[in-house]
Amino acid sequence: MNHRATSAQEGRSSVPDFFIVGAPRCGTTALYTYLRDHPEIFMSPIKEPEFFTDFLGEHRRVRTWPEYMDCFAGVRGEKRIGEASVSYLVSRTSARAIKEFSPLARVIIMLRNPVDVMYSMYHLRRFSNLEDQPSFEAALDADARGRKVPLLTYRERAMFAAQVERYITVFGREKVQVIVYDDFKADTRGVFRDTLHFLDVCSDCEREFPAINGNTRSRNRFLRRLLRRPPEPLRRTIHAVTSPRFRSAVGRYLLGLNAVEEPRAAMAPELRDRLREEFAPEIYRLSTIVDRDLTAWCRA
Repeated sequence: MNHRATSAQEGRSSVPDFFIVGAPRCGTTALYTYLRDHPEIFMSPIKEPEFFTDFLGEHRRVRTWPEYMDCFAGVRGEKRIGEASVSYLVSRTSARAIKEFSPLARVIIMLRNPVDVMYSMYHLRRFSNLEDQPSFEAALDADARGRKVPLLTYRERAMFAAQVERYITVFGREKVQVIVYDDFKADTRGVFRDTLHFLDVCSDCEREFPAINGNTRSRNRFLRRLLRRPPEPLRRTIHAVTSPRFRSAVGRYLLGLNAVEEPRAAMAPELRDRLREEFAPEIYRLSTIVDRDLTAWCRA
């Protein structure tokens, strides 16, 4: 982290002190949405600012310090300030960059069976016009042949053991909350209450937990790409005349209009069996790191 980070932190009191860092397709959007409604918590109106993600480069949604600090311009004395960017978990440099920027930060990691994560990511990338392979198996084969993708390969994104270990090493185990998606899905209220305890905010929060971020496809893939990554001249013009909160609200609304929810086809059993066997050592290692038996994933 260079001196600009220190200057930004010293010049502004409204800096994030907790980060939802991933993994993708593990409930992070739902948790972000639920936390955003808590009266003692301010969440960046832009989910996925990706500011501390090294490998995305100019593909990051937020690229400059002024833009990043603008994400927190709406803070009004809330006890906790947070943001959520799932690319932070896989990045090799994000943990230390975040620690340098916000030394006392707390980190939330959400995990899921890596085979299911990869399959869900494939469908999201197809939805987002970021994947041209016609099937998940074809996409995995293209990755194995060495194709270059800015978002990293499916296997790279799902190798969770080293990713989680990196955050525990940098922040310390007591500053990292690991949430297993299976628990979050089965007992959303209980896991949400645990998260509020972890963040040291009021946990007497009665609310509903609507389903968030189901499987979707775009009505128009070009429009989806334009909304998520507008051309640079248009992006600069929009940023000059609007606030992050306004951009986020309008973007969510337009993305919602352009999306259609539909059931996801089941993965081919033979492919699932191969991937289960491939990821078994990774799951055993992850179980040791998080001190939780996750080996049921090897049979799911």
